[in-house]
Amino acid sequence: MFHSNLGSAKGYWTKQGNYYLVPDVAPNKDRLLTVNHGRLNGAQIEWRLVDPRRATPKQRALFWALMVDISNWNGYSAEDMHDYFEDRFIYLHEGHTVSLADGTESTVTDAKELIDDVIDYIFEFRVPVQKGYELLPRQEEHYQYQCLRHRMCVVCGQKADAHHIDEIGMGRNRNKLDHTKFHFMALCRVHHTEAHKIGPVEFGKKYHLDMRGIKLDKETLQKIGVKGHYDN
Repeated sequence: MFHSNLGSAKGYWTKQGNYYLVPDVAPNKDRLLTVNHGRLNGAQIEWRLVDPRRATPKQRALFWALMVDISNWNGYSAEDMHDYFEDRFIYLHEGHTVSLADGTESTVTDAKELIDDVIDYIFEFRVPVQKGYELLPRQEEHYQYQCLRHRMCVVCGQKADAHHIDEIGMGRNRNKLDHTKFHFMALCRVHHTEAHKIGPVEFGKKYHLDMRGIKLDKETLQKIGVKGHYDN
């Protein structure tokens, strides 16, 4: 895959149903030839859809609440952890900076990607979250994915099972289903039972959840113990 320095582009739909990107600054042809085996066309490009609004106070509050939680866990100051994650962002985004200070020029997308990295850190090292828990982005796919991957309830953080959002139907052998076609959410037994009792609409309203859930690939499903029949 072709990794260039970060640049911007505009996206357009065609009448034929195709979507294409036009970079604001054309890529260097010599660079393209080097990374794309001597060809100018067909290079794979990484891109992201940017929400151009400025980073929000809610994102700022969540980020700092998580910095305090991490600080309480590892003994470093919240300011030190702030610097650590901002430096990581610069490294991961090839020099692109991010700031959540008042008057920032950083976008909602910048802030989301910064917070996603913090969430990855919290799940990887099992950091206990207290101050930031109520602010966690339960509706966002990345957070729901990590909850499923680490089998932590999306509502309370306790040990969870993968809850099928889609109706499977009584009497079907789940071990013979291709579960990559279904949507999941990580729920502990208490919240799993409650979801069935009050229904998905009321459950979603109560806990501010997107009840569509997310799909998982075969490798993730097998890792979290969801047995099924999967194509090779």
